[in-house]
This record gives sequence, C-alpha cells and structure tokens, in this order.
Amino acid sequence: MKFSVMTQVEAEEVAEWKYPPPYDFYDMTADEEDLEELLSPEKRGSHTYSVRENEQLVGFFTFSLLEDHMMEIGLGLHPDWTGKGVGDQFVEEGLQYAISTWQVNGFVLAVALFNQRAIRVYERLGFKKVEEFQQPTNGSVYDFVKMSKQVTSM
Repeated sequence: MKFSVMTQVEAEEVAEWKYPPPYDFYDMTADEEDLEELLSPEKRGSHTYSVRENEQLVGFFTFSLLEDHMMEIGLGLHPDWTGKGVGDQFVEEGLQYAISTWQVNGFVLAVALFNQRAIRVYERLGFKKVEEFQQPTNGSVYDFVKMSKQVTSM
C-alpha cells in the first residue's frame, strides 16, 4: 500500500463514499464538520494521507502527534473493501507507516461503540479499550470507545 498526503481530488472522492447501514454513520456527508475538515485544504492540512493499492484509492489515515510521542489516528476504508477481511492488514500498514515516519510510542483512536467489526480488528492488532464516552456528531450524541496501543521495541 502506498501512503501520500491527500490531494483535493482524493478528498472529493472520499466525500462521495457511501457505506451501507449502519455504517452510513461514517459517510462524510453525515456530519458537516467532518465534511468541511476533509474538503478544506487548510483544515485537512498535511496530516491526512491517502492510501492506494494498485493506483486505486482504498482508504485514508489521519495522523496527529500528541504528547509523549503518542499518535492519534483516524481512518477510513473504501466501502467496497469493508467486511472483506482486509481491515487487519489495512490498519497494520497504517501503524507501520506512522512508526517508520515519526517517533511514535503508541497509538490512540476513537471508534463508535456500535462498530464491533472495527473494534475486533483493533483488538486483534493489540489495541485495548481505555474508556467509553459520549460524543456529539452527525446531529446527535453517540457512544464511543477510546482505544490505545503501545509500540513495543523491536
């Protein structure tokens, strides 16, 4: 998989992705703030990366370096690739990209609690549940879980 800073054309393509229910929660058009952050080059900045496989846009990652060299990640996999057993490899390659690019001690992420499919992927890759919380998004308030993973020395 090839990682590169997301272009405007790629951002506009991601904005059009449509997931089947209940994962349509992740459609960029479901939340105006998320959509604006994706489509605005200034807000998207250089921390959102496109992921390509054989020249096809298959997903994206956002990487935000926090205190203590922890990395907060956000990610999305193309709707055609979800539920096909590629989640582990996709997330693992994103983590390895971050480790090889920045000095990272660990990762944190937040995932909607209903998304047990993603939570299982993260757990298989060594993420642990840290806390559950409620977050306003998509015009309502939803339950989320914060997960973290420490980077082990080679």
